[in-house]
Order: sequence, then structure tokens, then C-alpha cells
Amino acid sequence: MNIAIYTLGCKVNQYETAAMERELTRRGHVLTPFEGPADAYVVNTCSVTAVSDKKSRQMIRRARKRSPAAVVAVCGCYPQTHPEDVAGLDVDLIAGTGDRMKFLDLLEAAVRERAPVVALDRALDRRTFEALPAGGLAARTRAMLKVEDGCVNFCSYCIIPYARGPVRSLPLAAAAAEVRRLREEGYRELVITGIEISSWGRDLPGRPGLMDLVEAVCREAGDLRVRLGSLEPRTITEDFCRRGAALPGLCPHFHLSLQSGCDATLGRMNRKYDTGRYRESVALLNACFDRPAVTTDLIVGFPGETEAEFAATLDFVRQCAFAEMHIFPYSIRPGTPAAAMEQVPGPVKDRRAGEAAALAAELHAAYLHACVGRTLSVLYEQPAGGGLCQGHGENYMTVLAAGENLRNQVRPTRITGVRDGLLLGELAEV
Repeated sequence: MNIAIYTLGCKVNQYETAAMERELTRRGHVLTPFEGPADAYVVNTCSVTAVSDKKSRQMIRRARKRSPAAVVAVCGCYPQTHPEDVAGLDVDLIAGTGDRMKFLDLLEAAVRERAPVVALDRALDRRTFEALPAGGLAARTRAMLKVEDGCVNFCSYCIIPYARGPVRSLPLAAAAAEVRRLREEGYRELVITGIEISSWGRDLPGRPGLMDLVEAVCREAGDLRVRLGSLEPRTITEDFCRRGAALPGLCPHFHLSLQSGCDATLGRMNRKYDTGRYRESVALLNACFDRPAVTTDLIVGFPGETEAEFAATLDFVRQCAFAEMHIFPYSIRPGTPAAAMEQVPGPVKDRRAGEAAALAAELHAAYLHACVGRTLSVLYEQPAGGGLCQGHGENYMTVLAAGENLRNQVRPTRITGVRDGLLLGELAEV
């Protein structure tokens, strides 16, 4: 049958979609664009913000409108946390964030039998990591390796622990086997991903740490570049940096979650660090790696955030000199502690988001201009028109350079300038 899949949200969702696509193809089904006709539409949802919920609902309604006779199946974080909302959207199959292979069995059965099915478990009761085949999405040159699921941080604003359950880790031997396969399949970069990869290993015998995994992955990766997903500040220690800097394949790009640069706000968020510990992490990265790109997330307008607290956050952000930032106005997640706190008015959140975004753009531009004159190792991924090819440096900055037939090649590239938020480069002699 013809199956169309639409994916919202994080790299973990993208990874799980890629695994489902691989399995559906193996079973003989045909993957088809979501915008066209299909026998079944799958919406892999996100619920990290209210906007994510809205987008999930929009895509579900769009699928039903496009093909009233088709099966519409929904999985991911939104039905896991808001099953009653999804049940009201005229869908045939409702599943959550667990057992993706069983979900595909149910999808096939739904097409055959046309009987509505709800298949949800209690995420907080999960104790076993669901191993899924690693790989890349269609036409991509980098592959993702999911090594961890779940989170037990219970930040006061976050619904994800309730959607994903406790920490479960992919064992080292299984991770190494997946890396060998991906290398053989011709990928040039591997992204280690998970819901909270800083907690990898805490449920495994001997409680290995994340750098133990990274070293094992880099050994198996050979000449593949290895990139880390989002990290918690506690991960960045002298030992982590010393061992990481000794790995030539590890990309010097570290996404270090911040959320607020004010200690009082961090306390209300139930984050497990303060600005002093975060500043120490940034300093260690800058000391141990050659001009790393430190990127982050920021929530503005968190409940109780005063103008003074917001100003302190902007000052802290400027001190950290982030290469790139993602700005999120606080979004109420029903059932979380923050939902019951005193809320910041919407217009105030919007204004602060604009101010934070302006600062983020300023810092991003400064980082890009500091790259001019350097030679970066660029993985070229796709043509960009006008004889140019686009790729990403080891610091994850986007690079444009003249050249043909560069896709899936890693080439040293001398950075010559900046244009429209992108780096311009020239291929360097090998």
C-alpha cells in the first residue's frame, strides 16, 4: 500500500520516522509524499509547545480532508499526553511514543479492517530501550543514531518526561554495530541523538558515561564525523572535554541547553544548574576545543519572570557569546507545575522574544564573521543554484562554495565571507 508520513518535532522524532520508513519499505509498502493521495497517512506528532500541538492538529485535519477514505494514524508525543484531543479529530489509529514496530502492525491491520484502534501504554512504566534501525532520512548525507530515550529531570515547564518515560539506553555493543552498518552504507556524518543523551548509561550495568559511548562510536566511525545532540551543562566536565578533544572525528559543536540566564528563573524552572555552573561549562569548551560553536535554547516569558530577570538573562547570553540560539516564548503545558504559576502576559512574552532574537542574530553574525579566514571541513549536501553547493562545517555553520558533484563529500573549505547568515567559501587544495 501507499503510505505518507509527516513528522513534527525533534531529531528523535525524525529518527523514529526514518526507522519506520525503512521497515515499511522492507515490508513492501510504497512511501509517497504527504501532499498526494495515499492509502494511509501517518502523523508523527510533537507536543513540546502549544504551537506544536496546533501544528499536529492541523496536519491530522489536512490528511483527513485530503483523502476521506484513507486511514489516518497518529503517533508521537501529542497522543501520548493528550489522547482525548486526538480522539476528537476523526482518526483511525491512535498510538504514542512506544513500540513503533507494533504501531506499523496496527497500521497495516487498520487498512485491512477499517476498525478504529487506540494503542497507548503508560510511558512512566517503561524500562526497556526500543532498538530501532539507525539511518538517515531520504536524500540526506548524515545519519542519526538514537542512543537514549526518556527523561527524569522533570523541569517544571516540560511535558516530555510524561510523554517519553524514564531513561533507557542503547547498550554500547548495539551502538557500535549500528555505527559499522551506517559507515558501510556511505554516510559521512553521524549524529548521536536522544531525548536526554546526557543521561545515557545511567540504567546500564556499571553506569557508563556519555563520553564512554562517544569514544566507542568514534572508534567504529572511522572517517565519519560524529556530532552530539543537545547536552545538559552537567555533562561538560574537564574529563569530558579532555577525552572529547582527543577524538579527531568529534565535531566541535555543542548544543548546551540554557533556558534562562537568571538563577531565580532557573530555580522556578527546576533546572539542575545555575549560571555559575553553566558559565564553567562554556569556559571548558572554549578552552579545550578550537573555536567551538556553542549553541543553545532560551525560554522567554517564563512564569514570574520580571524585567530585571529578563535583563539578567540577556546579559548572561551576551557573556556566553553563543554561535546560534533558538528562542521560545514560554508555552503552558497543562499538567506541569509551571502551568499553575503566575503567567507573564502574551504581549510581554512576544516583546521579549523579539529582543532575544535580535541579540541572537547579533551574536550569530559575530561568530560567522570570526570564521572568515579559517579553513573548515565542510560536508556538502545539496546544490544551491548558480553553480554553488551547500553544506555544513564541523561547527555546523552553513557554507556555500562553488563546485559541482560535491554531494556527500567532506572538503576543506577556506571561508572568504558572510552573506545572508551563511558562510561563503572556496574549496581548498587537499
